[in-house]
Amino acid sequence: MPSQPHQVAGAVRTTAGAVVPVTGELVTGGLLRQWQERNRRATIPHTIDRLRAAGNLDNLRRLLPGDGDAPPYRGRYPFLDTDLYKTLEGLAYEPGEPGGPADEFFDEVVTLLEQVQAPDGYLNSFFQDPAAGKKPWEDLAWGHELYNLGHLVQAAVAAARRRGDERLLAVAVRFADLVVRRFGEDGEAAVCGHPEVEMALVELYRQTGERAYLTQARLFVDRRGTGTLQHRVFPPDYFQDHVPLREMPTVTGHAVRMAYLAAGAADVAIETGDRGLLAALERLWDDMAATKLYLTGGLGSRHSDEAIGDRYELPSERSYSETCAAVAVMQWAWRMFVATGGAKYLDVFERVLYNAYAVGLSAEGTAFFYDNPLQRRPDHEQRSGAETGGEPLRRAWFGCPCCPPNIVRWTAQLGDHLAAERGDALLIGQYTRSRLGTAELGVAVETAYPWDGDVRVRVERAPDRPYAIVLRVPGWAREVTLDGEPVTAVDGWLTVERRWTPGDVLRLRLAMPVRAHVPHPYVDAARGSVALARGPLVYCVEQQDAPVPVDDLVLDPARATGAALTTADEPPGAADRPPGAAGDVLRGAVLLSVPAYAAPPPPAELYPEFPAELTQGPTQEPAAEVAATFVPYFLWGNRRPEAMRVWVRAQ
Repeated sequence: MPSQPHQVAGAVRTTAGAVVPVTGELVTGGLLRQWQERNRRATIPHTIDRLRAAGNLDNLRRLLPGDGDAPPYRGRYPFLDTDLYKTLEGLAYEPGEPGGPADEFFDEVVTLLEQVQAPDGYLNSFFQDPAAGKKPWEDLAWGHELYNLGHLVQAAVAAARRRGDERLLAVAVRFADLVVRRFGEDGEAAVCGHPEVEMALVELYRQTGERAYLTQARLFVDRRGTGTLQHRVFPPDYFQDHVPLREMPTVTGHAVRMAYLAAGAADVAIETGDRGLLAALERLWDDMAATKLYLTGGLGSRHSDEAIGDRYELPSERSYSETCAAVAVMQWAWRMFVATGGAKYLDVFERVLYNAYAVGLSAEGTAFFYDNPLQRRPDHEQRSGAETGGEPLRRAWFGCPCCPPNIVRWTAQLGDHLAAERGDALLIGQYTRSRLGTAELGVAVETAYPWDGDVRVRVERAPDRPYAIVLRVPGWAREVTLDGEPVTAVDGWLTVERRWTPGDVLRLRLAMPVRAHVPHPYVDAARGSVALARGPLVYCVEQQDAPVPVDDLVLDPARATGAALTTADEPPGAADRPPGAAGDVLRGAVLLSVPAYAAPPPPAELYPEFPAELTQGPTQEPAAEVAATFVPYFLWGNRRPEAMRVWVRAQ
């Protein structure tokens, strides 16, 4: 008889004192709420329109019985169904008005999927076409059929939990059962070229209690690195298939695949109690965080294969940092927190959320970055993959549009990644205006975070016995007070346990001075530079906010940390925005007015001999003092398409 499933993402099924995410969290205000409202108002309708125009629904309709020849498959990739699934997952959290366009789209897609699914459960609009150049399961390295299943399952589970609609779950179960029969313990020992199905199968196990799905997820994790894939175009490490995951010395290969695999492996370790697997994931995480993450939390430094790169290989202008990789890193981070209770994982989650992830969407919510550099040259064109040409900044859609619907689903479910419970304790991991709670304790969080570090936690209901409220202290926080008294966190947490009464308030203050960061000495691409941050936000300077070319801007780190703070009412450069751009791009954001220097004109030669022809020696003072406005990195690129820098020359 199956055990009772948890109705949460990434939950621990057993073990007293384990970390268990709690559901029912409600983001009630602040920046995250603004993002969710924008998602519902702009990004979801835009994504639905683009999916219709790109032919994703037509690819399913062509499989319906009918007279005559079906039109050809639209699109160059065999995994475009996933863009529908990710959007459906977002709609499970943001269903829109009953009977409205979003609700109609959800019903239309689910009905199509029910109609075209093969009798044995197989479902893929590319490979089900008799005219397809390949047969089902013929090309596991590049066919992405199991990857498709993964996103289908995640959408189905979300729809069952959030909408109470199990139609899609029935479709997903039929497909998953086929996969278990084909690739189970007595089946073909194979894996998918693009990990993702692993965490989805664990989630399906949590939803249904059917242990075969957990077993299949474990098999997929353990088979990787055993040489079952046919490696073409890229070598085995691109697929994380060069060595078993437990023996992998460092995160490597395609960044999204790597983080999805690690997230799924973390789910397997959580549910099976596999300490050896968890230890390998902790080792991989620590190495990644120490040597391969950008200051923004972005992962992936290579455009050619969308790969992570070597340790300390972190070029700013060629940072790939795909938006999907940001989602994947947050998924991995959340599961590592669930598995260990470690605050350090939520520190990275937060850094990615407010920087590498948030920057992927324009202020108006209808244009996207695929890659997310930390520097823009004046002549840079935004593009993805093998496309020719490109937009100067974000684009409305892509030939491989994996990032836009990923933003739709992840923004919609941010409330599921704020808090957790552990025994008789509520752990608050992310700060935003919200209502959080366990079965026994409910609180309202009031804060202007990330613009301000004041957090008030007001108790709304409480048990008649001692209970703990546990608050994360971010790793960047140096001065912390609780109810006005200086406190020191233990392993990133502050624990307050008492008998609570409704109306009780905890007041946490995290001081947010401007910080100046310098790169590790091995990060050659940023050597001699400084970057500014405040709270969880990384800042950058755009050309329209600098009186000299940003390449000639020089900061004294000690002086830069004394930057004046301003809250934008009428944003700088408002007159420079193109027609149709959002009129309040920076409104409400905390900006930095930074004292800086203008370097003398650079030498004419690309490689002048030292010291001849060198107009600025390493010990010379820059010629003129100037001031520049630094904006939050996630807001860059919403005005004129000009140069931008996160890392600025240091004095």
